[in-house]
Amino acid sequence: MSGPFSLRLPQWMWVELESHLFPGDDDEHGAVIGTSVAEVARGCRLLGRRLFLATDGIDYVPGQRGYRMLTPDFVRRCALACADEGLAYLAIHNHRGVNSVGFSRDDMASHRRGYPALLDILDGPPVGALVFARRAVAGDIWLSSSRQVELDHAVIIGRAQQMLYAAQRRPSGAVPRYDRQVRLFGDRGQDILSAQKVGIVGAGGAGSLINEYLSRLGVGHLAVVDPERVDRTNFPRLVGARPRDLAPRWLQSPLARVLRMRAALKVDIAERVAREANPRIRFDAIAGDVAEPGVVEQLLDCDAIFLAADSMTARLVVNAICHRYLIPTWQVGAKVQADEDSGEIHDVFSVVRRLLPGETCLWCNELIDASRLAEEAVSTEQRRAQRYIDEVPAPSVITLNAVATAHAVNDYLFATVGLPDGGDDLEVTWTKHRPLNPKPAIEIPRRDAACTECHGRLGAGGRERLPVQYSLP
Repeated sequence: MSGPFSLRLPQWMWVELESHLFPGDDDEHGAVIGTSVAEVARGCRLLGRRLFLATDGIDYVPGQRGYRMLTPDFVRRCALACADEGLAYLAIHNHRGVNSVGFSRDDMASHRRGYPALLDILDGPPVGALVFARRAVAGDIWLSSSRQVELDHAVIIGRAQQMLYAAQRRPSGAVPRYDRQVRLFGDRGQDILSAQKVGIVGAGGAGSLINEYLSRLGVGHLAVVDPERVDRTNFPRLVGARPRDLAPRWLQSPLARVLRMRAALKVDIAERVAREANPRIRFDAIAGDVAEPGVVEQLLDCDAIFLAADSMTARLVVNAICHRYLIPTWQVGAKVQADEDSGEIHDVFSVVRRLLPGETCLWCNELIDASRLAEEAVSTEQRRAQRYIDEVPAPSVITLNAVATAHAVNDYLFATVGLPDGGDDLEVTWTKHRPLNPKPAIEIPRRDAACTECHGRLGAGGRERLPVQYSLP
């Protein structure tokens, strides 16, 4: 395990933990978190999966060498529960203070006494301790009896994302090109964006707009996934596409299909657009399907993901990443519902669906169609042989994509840099925007307590294989 260590907690876990640690009595309280360990490209992420609250006077008692301590029985029960699931064990308590926190000498001495034995019990995953103040956290992570590392930061994944450090970090100072937006969310907000890695699944009409917005906002690292090339049917909606990106007209006949490979990849166009907007950006142009194992691994260290591809396979995989790796996700799209025979338009809307780990899920809301998943798993040649009905291309207009993507990126921006969104209700809602209707349609996502994805696999990380290669979970 290498690289910076960070902790990611879903909102529900943080709400329970914060109310337990800070009930208003200005005293110290204890708990344990069991976390999955995800080794990703940008470091090691500890993903909150189990929370054990220590009852004052029973599990958390006056200490023999320090102020308070977890009882040996409580430690043993939590350690064995973590060992059964292959989780890391993190003991928790709180100190007074707001923006900075650290361990006492007694704290560090207790770690040296107890953690070598806990490492033996867990037999693989790390053990460690976290100490929280109101808006700060410090961590002492034991990888072995001879190797310890500090926690770099913690992220609370909720409607308003929080980043906690041991002490407040000073912003680096604004780049002149971002002067106008820094006036809105400050130097600290711009620093947050510059440190973000954001994934975009789908670089077509919606994804190309998201790519443009994020690169111009100063997001430091983009990973864009799409296997397709530009053609004359998607050219009008593809931001940054140029005539020379198309294959020549004489290559458009079916006999010259293989030669159409001369057309530009959508991800290469996206990279060109992003680098023109921000020459310093890190950009991963991933020309592949998100369901391919070699592709999906490149998204697991993202800080946020935008799902701009409308296949059921993409929905399946990205929904799994969101909940298993605790990565907030925005699904965007536009739809024109028309009668297949007459062409009469029945409905037109743009949609924004925010997926939060453990809270909002495509499975729970019946937005992943198992029959369509099965169809998508069949190759084009097999579909022809089995005489599947040819798919009729759906109507699409760039302005409808722009409505959805602008709302989604604004939502990401306000949540990530800590801007107030004007709402007091913590309930996450989904929206449909219809042309000429000034009021969006608000949807309250359903939650299924028996869902195997957003509940059963929440925070599981790599402990369970992602549903790649078109396999159902």
